[in-house]
Amino acid sequence: MSAAGFVCLIGVYASFSLAQHAGRSEESSRQRWGFLAILSAGCTAWATHMIALLAFQPGMASGFDPLLTALSLVFVVAGIGVGIGLAIGTRDRRLRFFAGLVLGLSITLLHYVGQAGYRVAGTVSWDVGLAGGTVLASLVMNGIAMVVAGERNRSLRRFGAPMLFAAIAVLHLGGMTAIQLTFDPRIRLPDYTMAPNVIAPIVAGVCLGLMALAFLGLRFTLNARAQTRRDQARLRELANLAIEGLAICDGAVITAVNDSLQKLSGRTRDDLIGQDLGTLLPTTALQELGLREEGDAELIGANGQLVPVRVLRSEVTVGSAKQTVVAIRDQRERLKMEATFRRLAYTDTLTGLTNRLRFNELLARKANHPQRSQNPFALLALDLDRFKWINDTLGHSVGDLVLQQVAVRLEELVQPGDTIARLGGDEFMLLLPEEKDRARDIAERAVLSLRQPYAVQGLTIEIGVSVGIAYSQTDGDTGDELTSNADLALYRAKQSGRNRICKFEPQMLLDALARRTLEMDLRLALQRDEFVVHYQPQIDASTGAFQGAEALVRWQHPTKGLVSPADFIPLAEELGLIGTIGQKVLAVACREALSWPSEFTVAVNLSAHQLTEIDLVQKVAAVLSATGLPSSRLELEVTESALLQDTDRTHANLHGIHELGVRVSLDDFGTGYSSLSHLTQFPFDKLKIDQSFVRRLPGDNNSVAIVQAVVGLADKLKMTVTMEGVEREEQRAFAKREGCQGIQGYLVSRPIASHELGELFDPHRVSDHEWNRTTPVEAGLKR
Repeated sequence: MSAAGFVCLIGVYASFSLAQHAGRSEESSRQRWGFLAILSAGCTAWATHMIALLAFQPGMASGFDPLLTALSLVFVVAGIGVGIGLAIGTRDRRLRFFAGLVLGLSITLLHYVGQAGYRVAGTVSWDVGLAGGTVLASLVMNGIAMVVAGERNRSLRRFGAPMLFAAIAVLHLGGMTAIQLTFDPRIRLPDYTMAPNVIAPIVAGVCLGLMALAFLGLRFTLNARAQTRRDQARLRELANLAIEGLAICDGAVITAVNDSLQKLSGRTRDDLIGQDLGTLLPTTALQELGLREEGDAELIGANGQLVPVRVLRSEVTVGSAKQTVVAIRDQRERLKMEATFRRLAYTDTLTGLTNRLRFNELLARKANHPQRSQNPFALLALDLDRFKWINDTLGHSVGDLVLQQVAVRLEELVQPGDTIARLGGDEFMLLLPEEKDRARDIAERAVLSLRQPYAVQGLTIEIGVSVGIAYSQTDGDTGDELTSNADLALYRAKQSGRNRICKFEPQMLLDALARRTLEMDLRLALQRDEFVVHYQPQIDASTGAFQGAEALVRWQHPTKGLVSPADFIPLAEELGLIGTIGQKVLAVACREALSWPSEFTVAVNLSAHQLTEIDLVQKVAAVLSATGLPSSRLELEVTESALLQDTDRTHANLHGIHELGVRVSLDDFGTGYSSLSHLTQFPFDKLKIDQSFVRRLPGDNNSVAIVQAVVGLADKLKMTVTMEGVEREEQRAFAKREGCQGIQGYLVSRPIASHELGELFDPHRVSDHEWNRTTPVEAGLKR
C-alpha cells in the first residue's frame, strides 16, 4: 500500500505541476499541457488503484478483466477532464465544488469498475456501509480540494494537492477494506483473464511515466520560480524609479514595496512586507477599486497620522501569477495648492475680502435656502464717494492703499457670520443676518467710519460712502434681484447728495425702468437723427450789438416733444454717447452759422469725453473743411472740470484747436476744481463768468468782488469776458461798467431755433442811449 501511496503522491504532484505549467503557457501549447495534466491525473488514480490490487493477496487465483480494466482508465481520465474543465477560470466556489464532485465520481467509477474487473476463484461480498461512507467522504473531499485549489490566497491553494491525495487514499483504502473474498473451488477464472504478472509491467510503465512527468513538472516549477524571482527583482528595480509609492500585493498581502512608499509611510520594508494592505490603507477596499481607476484614500503613517493619498490599482504578471500593484500618490502638496487656488479664486487679492464670485455663491445659497423665511438677511451695497478723484489726481497706488484701509474699517463693524465682499473698484457688499435695525445701524456706522480722514503716504485724504439696503423678506426673491435692488437704492443715495443711506423702495424699479426706456430712446435718437440745435444769442455789453450765439443741443422726442439737455446729457455721458452727439452738434452749428452775418461767431460746447479724444483736432478741422466755415468764426467752450481728465491729451487738443485759428473759451469759470495755473497752461481766449455769480448781482458784495477780480485777471491775461445768465437790466449795466465784453442770458433771448435766430440778426442796431430808456423787446431783442 505504501507503493500505491507513493505513486499517488508522485502522480498528484506531477498533475498539479503540469496544470500550473499549462496555465503559464501560451494559448498554442496550453491545451496540450492541459491534456497531459488531465491524463497524468487519470493515470495517477488508475495506477494507485492497480498497485493496490496487485499488492492484494486474496489467497486464491486472481486476474484482471482487460475490458473493464481499460474502461476504468477511460472513465477516470474523462471524468477528471470534465471536472477540471468546469473548474478552470471560475471564481465561483459552488461551481468549483461541483467540479470536484464530478472528479470524485470519476475516481469512484475507476475504483469500482476496476474492482468489478478483478477476477478471483471465489465469491465477492461488500461492506456496503463502509464502501458508501468512504465514497461520500471522498466526494466531499474532492469538492473541497477543487475549491481550495482555485482560491486567490497562495497559502490556501497549497492545500489543494494534499486534499486531493487524501480523497483518493480514502476512497481506495475504504474500498479495499470493504471488500470480502471467499474461495470457491467450483469457480474458475475466465479464459480472457489477464494474470497479475502480465498486467504488472503495464502498471509499472505507467508509474515510470508518472515519475517522468513528475520530474518534468519539477523542472517546470523550478524554472517558473526562478523566472518569478527574476521578474520580481526587475519589478522592484522599476518600482524604485517611480515617484509614487508602490505596493506589490498577492491578493491583499504586501509582497514588495518601493523606496517611495517606505518614505511616505515612515516604515521600513520589513515592517510592510507580509502585512495586509488594509493596515496601510484602512479606508480602501482594494477589490472595489476598478483596474486603472484612481480613488481617494488615507494612509496611516508610522506615527499614526493620516496622509491623504490617491490610489491606483493595476495588475501585472510575475512568473505565471497575477499580482496586484497599488500606486499610492501623496496628495498633501496638491491639496495645499488647491486650497491656495481656492482661496485666491474666492478672495479679493487687494483687500483680502471675499470677492464677487464667492459672494454671489453665498448669496445664491442663502436666497435659495429652503428655510429662507426663518433665516432672513439684509444686503448692503456700498460705493465710495469721490474715490475716482483719488485715482485721477493721486494715482491708483494711493487709491489701492485707501481701499485696504476701507476694508479694515468695514471688518471692524461686523461680527462672525457676516460677509464683506469687494466686488471691484470701490464697490463693496455686506451680507448680514437680518436682525431688528441692525442693517441700518451698521450702515450708519459705516458712513461715520469711512468718512474719517485716511493717512496715506503723508497725505490726508477724505472720502465718503453711500449705502443702499435691500431685505430678503420684502425686496426680492433671488440673489440677483436683491443685488439689483440694493444697487438701485445705492444709486438713489448718490443722487441724494452722497454720504447717504437709502433703503430700496418699489418706486425705484419704476424709475429704473423709465431710465432704461430713456436709454433705448436715446440710442434710437442717434440713429433717427432726432437731435436739433438751438441757439442763445450773445451781445456786446456796451453797444447791444450781436456778437454771435452759443449752440445748445435739444432732443426732439417723437412723443415727449422737446427734451431739455439736463434730462439726457448726463445719461449720454454715462453711456459714452456724448462724443457722437457733440460731433453732430458741431457739424450742424458750423453749417447753420454760414447763414449768419459774416462777423458773427458760433460757440459750441466740448464735453470732457471729446477733450480726451485722440483725433479731436482732426475732427474739428474736417467739420470746418466740410462746411466751409472760417475757423475764426468758431468758438469752442470747455468747462474747468473737463480739464482734469487726461491733462496731457487735453493740453495737446486745445493747443491744436487754437492753432487751427479756432477761439477757445473757459466756461463756468470759478465753479470747478481747476487751478489758476490752467489759465496760463491752456490757450484760452475768453472767460465766461458762471450765472451762479451773476444771479446775485449787483446787490451781493461778494459776487461783485468775484466778478471784478475775474474781469481784472482776464484783462491782465489779454482775454475777453462774457457774463452768462444776465436776466435784468441792472446786471447788463454792471457788466458794461466793469468792462465785460459780452453778455448772454434771458435779457437778450432764450435759446431759439435757427430760423428764429435770423429775425434777431437784423442790420439795425440800437444805441446805448436807447438801452437806458427802452425794454429789451422794444430795443429789438427777443426774450
